[in-house]
Amino acid sequence: MQNNLTACSLDCYDACAVVYDEGKLKALKDGHTQGFLCPHLNHYSKHETITMPRYKGKEISLDEAKVKLKEILESSNKNEILHYRGSGNFALMQEVTDHFFSSYGAVLTDGTLCDGAGEAGIIEGRGSNKNMPLSEIAKSDVVIIWGRNPHTTSSHLLPLIKGKEIIVIDPLKTKIAKTADLFIQIKPHSDLYLAMMLTRFFHIHHDCDEEYLNERASEFEEFYELTQTIRIKAVLEDIGVTLGQLGELLELVNNKKVAIVCGVGIQKYLDGSDVMRAIDAFAVTLGLFGKEGCGVSYLGNSKEGIISPFNSKAKRVSKVNTEFSDFKTVFIQGANPLSQMPDSQRVKESISKVENLVYFGLYENETSEIADLIIPAKSFLYKDDVRTSYSHNAMMSMNKVQESDSGISEYDLSAYLCKEFRIELESQEFYLKHFKNFSVQRMDGCLVVEDREITPYRDDFDTDDGEFLFLEEFEAHNAKNEQLHLITPKSATSLNSQFNREEHVYLHSSLGFVNESEVIISSVNGTVTLRVKNSNDLREDCVLIYSGTRGVNNLTSSKHSFDGKSAIFQENRVQVTQKS
Repeated sequence: MQNNLTACSLDCYDACAVVYDEGKLKALKDGHTQGFLCPHLNHYSKHETITMPRYKGKEISLDEAKVKLKEILESSNKNEILHYRGSGNFALMQEVTDHFFSSYGAVLTDGTLCDGAGEAGIIEGRGSNKNMPLSEIAKSDVVIIWGRNPHTTSSHLLPLIKGKEIIVIDPLKTKIAKTADLFIQIKPHSDLYLAMMLTRFFHIHHDCDEEYLNERASEFEEFYELTQTIRIKAVLEDIGVTLGQLGELLELVNNKKVAIVCGVGIQKYLDGSDVMRAIDAFAVTLGLFGKEGCGVSYLGNSKEGIISPFNSKAKRVSKVNTEFSDFKTVFIQGANPLSQMPDSQRVKESISKVENLVYFGLYENETSEIADLIIPAKSFLYKDDVRTSYSHNAMMSMNKVQESDSGISEYDLSAYLCKEFRIELESQEFYLKHFKNFSVQRMDGCLVVEDREITPYRDDFDTDDGEFLFLEEFEAHNAKNEQLHLITPKSATSLNSQFNREEHVYLHSSLGFVNESEVIISSVNGTVTLRVKNSNDLREDCVLIYSGTRGVNNLTSSKHSFDGKSAIFQENRVQVTQKS
């Protein structure tokens, strides 16, 4: 009898634990899922998946598709093959394809389209990126929601912060901002300035824990001197924050258990690592790290404490600005680079020169539309796997809950290729057991990753001397610019380019555009034409286009962040004109 308990494979904070009941997905009542599913899983079965392989537009059998893939690989030199894997499926067994391509001698990618700049900043300051689990946020008195929209991206956080004092910092007046105790509608790309000024004012009012700073952040005075280089009046006016708001925020957090919950939007810039490091520095000033119910939550390292059994030693190229034209064969897995990579026109031109484009995934999209060979994957319901999370420490078994003749799992496809090319591969059961060996069972029966700190950095930071390392310099970027800020948050109806994708650009009504009229949004990289939805929840100087909207990445730059090899989707300014 099959186990009807499984876990969602989607790359999001919630990582729902799922009960499969007579064809319906229901939420596990216990643990972090709390009896309700995220919006994506509530509608998961309504989205059609690819069921049949295709080659050159013609449907073929799965066996024919596997043979064709083998022939394509054999026709290319090994260094002419690129394996481009996304996180459309977040489970740990997905790396088995890395094992095949690395062992075969192909090229892989590094860098990230999501969170790499912020993580780099965290690691520079703390020495590691340890997860602040949901269970710790639940113990806080005050929660600062900094650039995160939990109703859209992390709904399982909401019950845990009910009744707490809430502070929201965001360019968009989100649903939670409308009920918050304090809402600061900050100008985009100004979070570093705000964090540094909060540190400065907290120190001025002698509210710092001197003993804590002396033990864990002895170079604080040097950082304080750096904060003094900011011209308070001019900067506050520029970023849309008042002295009164600074004072109110500091009063709300003083001598309280505070959790700072950050989203990825704050670091979608060249200096994104500095932004996260400045926010961490403010948390250090408050003495938050290593204390129950306190800390900074971002995207923790989901693989902390887990050693991969798969070979991944390979030559690598950037995932942000990949030159697809350098390769004869490109194997794309769980990704849609034609939509989700920055600078889409460059990507389209580069990928059009690939002789053999292979797409391995669940859904039709811009990339599958031009692929030569399409191999359908199996959804998480039809295969065994295991996953961890970047918002809690659970290790979740993803049990196959239903049989399906459509598609092929990542392990089965890799096993076929490894056999054909005489590459060693253990059984699927071996790898699943390997991952689960890094877990222990709690009293409530939940499996968690072993040896992870429930309260991160309780003893010290993971730097060489155990102390927090502050920023020593930062790049000023608040020069006057009449163009509008582009912000690209997650949509409530889609997960990047999966599910129901947005089709609008959101503008403040003061800009004078009529609802549903067509406008052209342009940047130094390109243009996109979209229909308008007016929203006065936006700042007047912002243009909001949700991630996954077709054409949004015509506008974005393919440069990397200074640290972390991360995409910088919000670095470009844009202008909006009426389509004639």
